[in-house]
Amino acid sequence: MWTYFSEWLQAGVRWVHIVTAIAWIGSSFYFIALDLGLRRPRGAPMAGVGGEAWQVHGGGFYHVQKYMVAPSHMPEDLTWFKWESYSTWLSGFALLFLVYYLGAEFNLIDPERADLPVWGASLIGILGLVLGWVVYDAICKSPLRANDSALLGVLFVYVVATSFVFSQLFSGRGAMLHTGAMIATIMTANVAMLIIPNQRIVVADLKAGRTPDPALGAAAKQRSLHNNYLTLPVIFLMMSNHYPLAFATQWNWAIAGLVLLIGAVVRHFFNTMHKTGAKLWWCWAVAGVLFAAVITLSGAPGWRPAPGSEAAAVAPADGMRFAADPAVALASSRFFSEAEGIVQSRCSMCHARQPLWPGLAHAPKQVYLETGRDIVLNASLIDRQAVRSHAMPPGNLTGLEPAERLTLARWIQSGDGVYRP
Repeated sequence: MWTYFSEWLQAGVRWVHIVTAIAWIGSSFYFIALDLGLRRPRGAPMAGVGGEAWQVHGGGFYHVQKYMVAPSHMPEDLTWFKWESYSTWLSGFALLFLVYYLGAEFNLIDPERADLPVWGASLIGILGLVLGWVVYDAICKSPLRANDSALLGVLFVYVVATSFVFSQLFSGRGAMLHTGAMIATIMTANVAMLIIPNQRIVVADLKAGRTPDPALGAAAKQRSLHNNYLTLPVIFLMMSNHYPLAFATQWNWAIAGLVLLIGAVVRHFFNTMHKTGAKLWWCWAVAGVLFAAVITLSGAPGWRPAPGSEAAAVAPADGMRFAADPAVALASSRFFSEAEGIVQSRCSMCHARQPLWPGLAHAPKQVYLETGRDIVLNASLIDRQAVRSHAMPPGNLTGLEPAERLTLARWIQSGDGVYRP
């Protein structure tokens, strides 16, 4: 019963997380675009108004004005934008707990990297999120805050270095997710620990008749801009667990760094367009080159090389080819026989119509690897998950040997795609 309840609980929490993330990202993108698109007020502006914008949406026109510090008096109705951020983080952490901490043996721990107990791996993950914010906040409050370029450079190095540490302690999937979770924690903490508190101080000053400190708004704006540039990388890192070629490689930490740069370049294009109207098309060319580097790294040799000179056999092939010539298929039939035995002994206890692994109600993603026909039909998945990457088995729980991965690679490269009952 718990297995079914747990799966539906994860589905519900994931749904909430996606919906709240859409709300947060949407409002964040909108206000950054609005702020960059403000123009000098026309005519006689109201006191304190530094910019305005005219917009049309949903059949109506909107006239928006921004006070550079604060209005002269406190309006009766004031909308706060904070719960989108808080709800996204809370639902995200709940999902992290359900999938990666309760399911640490499958999704977080890799004994060949660090043979951690479940409680130890979970504690490291949580401390990593907390430490991420503490170090980030300290850097932002250091003298570097006066130099945006230097500040962002140091922050980039810090995030990549942390991602590397995660990659040495966790499974590839867990490392990428915790890198994304750390960045998301920084983003929400920016809202909860600085942006909203600064705005509350400004509101309190207005109510007390005091002139608000402009530095409070400037600091909040800087953190808000950081959040804007971090949004796209977080989205990629959170979806990376579905793509083994992204997380199940020794270079996953470098891929995370390249994704940070891609997100920054893309946001620079849109932010510049909103601010000046200029379209810096070179940004997309740079993003394309960086993504090509990501693809190249994803195909680089894994952290567990195949034995001896035969390592070259696990290099990426053209994919599964179904043999048209029966003679070719017959000549390579021994590869399939060996591969079938490996898959059935290492994978079928989970990927079965009635899984034998405790806690599994059905095969992950409904992928069955019980029979020869099952194995041939899912050859491309086996290639991506167990040959080109080491995503499967999770944490190598069933002890798939390098030589066995090599055998799977030989079978796939041979083109022996004919099932023989």
